[in-house]
Formats: sequence, structure tokens, C-alpha cells
Amino acid sequence: MSHSDTPAYHPDTLAVRAGIERTPFGEHGDAMYLTSSFVFDSAAQAAARFSGAEEGYVYARFSNPTVTAMQTRLAAMEGAEACIATASGMSAILSLAMATMQAGDHVVASNGLFGATQQLFGGILSKFGISTTFVAATDLDAWRDAITPQTKLFFTETPSNPLTEVIDIAGVAAIAREAGVLFAVDNCFCSPALQRPLELGADVVVHSATKYLDGQGRVLGGAVAGRKVVTDEVFKFLRTAGPTLSPFNAWVILKGLETLRIRMEAQSANALELARWLEAQPGVARVYYPGLESHPQHALAMRQQKSGGAILSFDVEGGREAAWKVVDSTRLISITANLGDTKSTITHPATTTHGRITAEARATAGIGEGLLRIAVGLEDVEDLKEDLARGLARR
Repeated sequence: MSHSDTPAYHPDTLAVRAGIERTPFGEHGDAMYLTSSFVFDSAAQAAARFSGAEEGYVYARFSNPTVTAMQTRLAAMEGAEACIATASGMSAILSLAMATMQAGDHVVASNGLFGATQQLFGGILSKFGISTTFVAATDLDAWRDAITPQTKLFFTETPSNPLTEVIDIAGVAAIAREAGVLFAVDNCFCSPALQRPLELGADVVVHSATKYLDGQGRVLGGAVAGRKVVTDEVFKFLRTAGPTLSPFNAWVILKGLETLRIRMEAQSANALELARWLEAQPGVARVYYPGLESHPQHALAMRQQKSGGAILSFDVEGGREAAWKVVDSTRLISITANLGDTKSTITHPATTTHGRITAEARATAGIGEGLLRIAVGLEDVEDLKEDLARGLARR
């Protein structure tokens, strides 16, 4: 089924069928092309392929059938015109920035971004003359007021990492559109199974495919999906700079996409039950989860997401010492900073995912020493409660 065939199909069908191009062998599963280069019939054909006059594969740094299949499937699932896959989620964000901006340009970004994303915008890109203003994600006036004549990009993630702030995508999109600014949304936490930012007005979606798109913690990957005029520029950067997704990783992610909705629904249901349980536990000062009525943006989340997602965070009374006791008492939940796996994970953001940003930036983002983040997996939720209760009793 080619990309041109996909619009008439429902999302669940796209997740298992979009992007399939069978070889003459007629294989039923997705083919994996482990090759670095492709052979041409003649010198003339080689020249035509390299110049772009003839469609076809050239070199796996920028063209591979397995990667194309993954790109086509994800584009269909996000409702995007096109998609470019990259080696990781961070390389997707870097590729978008390098493809759409130059020295002197300005970015407005939400202040609750993943630590490495904050480092990229606030540190690395600043060395190349691209400045960034970080704003309160939920304050639409702050987005509007931060715009300068040099602003080229709005960037946010929703829900945010790790406090699950929910950004009004349509509201920020309207501001960006009025100012002629490109608007990109990191859709890693929800995935297209729960949220489709392009339908709400965003121009571009970025992913760490390492997370829910794979879903089993097996490979790294990233993607930029959206308007073709943008992805074409990203492709030009990738073709030369080479932050390329490997065919094997693309194949693994293809298989992960087939079960994305089923996993996300089950993990979200577990997360909601666990979040409600945590709210009732002594020693838990606050729980951050969009599916809870107590969440400040609960109503907004329920409008633009299908559920609250599978990530929750909570503040433990007693600061770092108490939080670390909870982490160290776990026997089931994996102590790791990755997320999106079928196995539940726990981390202390202030010393892991957001440990490289300044203490001031952490404070601004609301990341305290007692904060823990859990990516809820597919285990029985009663076992997860028991695993956390042990540490909460020790704090």
C-alpha cells in the first residue's frame, strides 16, 4: 500500500499497512534492506539518480526502502504530508533547527522541555548565533510577547517532561500563524495514538521514536513529520550531514507502530490508576498527571488528547533523600531514565534527565529535589503499587 493509498483508511489500519511496498518475492512482513548502497543499470541512470532527475535509491545515508516505509507509515499516522526519519529524537530536533534557521534567528520555546532539548536550544545553537527565549508553556501571552522580528520557530512538547504540563496547541498555533512563525510540537509523550498536533494547527511534529513508537526499549530513532515544504529542507540537511536512521532500527520501529494504539491505551489506563493511588498516599505531596481532575490543564488535555498518557510524576516529601529511598526500594520498576517501554521505569529528573541544566533552570521549570518520574508500562498495576509502597514507607 503506497502513501497515496492511505488517506481513506482508519488510523488502526494505517498503523499496520501504510508504507508496505512488496518486492517481487511477495513477502507478507516488512522487508529489511541492509545495504549501504544501491546498484545502477548504467552510468546515465547513476547520474539521473544523483541529480534527482530519476526517482530511486542511491546511498543509505539518505535513501533506503525500509526507512522509507517507516517514514510513510508515521506520516500517515500523524496526518502529515511527509516524514523524515533520523538517528534519534535529539537528532530530529537538531535537524529541524539546522534546516529551518540560520545565524541571527530566534526561537521561542517552552521552559519545561526535556533537559537535552534545553541544552540544544540554550547552549549548542547559541554558539551558532541562534538565540532562544524560554517562556511559560501555558501562558499564551508569554508566547506572543516573546516574538521578535527574528523569530523563526516556536518549539514545545506537550505533555511536558517531566511535569506533564499541557500546552494549548491550537492557541499557540494561532499566535505562530499570525506572526508567520513555524510551530513544532514534540509529540513523544502521546504519540499519534493519543494526539495529532498537526490537526490542531502545528506545522511540524518531532519524535523520539526510541520511546513509544518502538515501545520496547530496543533501538534509537527520531522523526520530523509535517508540511512537505519543511521536511524537504530537513531532508537536504540529513542528506549532507548524515544523522541517519539505520534500516534495522527503521524495521524495528515499523513493527512497533503496529501495536502502538493498543500499548498506549493499556499503559494510559495503568497510569491513571497508579496516579489516583499515589494521590492518596502519605508522603506524596503532589501528583502530576493530565488524566487527574486535579491537574491544572486536565480539561484541555481531555480535549486534545485521547487519554492522559503513560507518564506521571510526583513530589515526595523529604526532598532528594526521601525520593532516592523510593527509587532504591524498587524491585520491579526499572531504574532508568528512558521511557516509552512496556516495562515501567522510574527516575529522579533533577539528577538524571535534567541534571545538566542549571539549578535556576530546574527551579523555573518546577523540577525539585523530591520529584520522581514514572513511565508506566504493561505490568499489573497492583504490583507497581506494591513496589512503590515499599519505598514510600521507608522515606
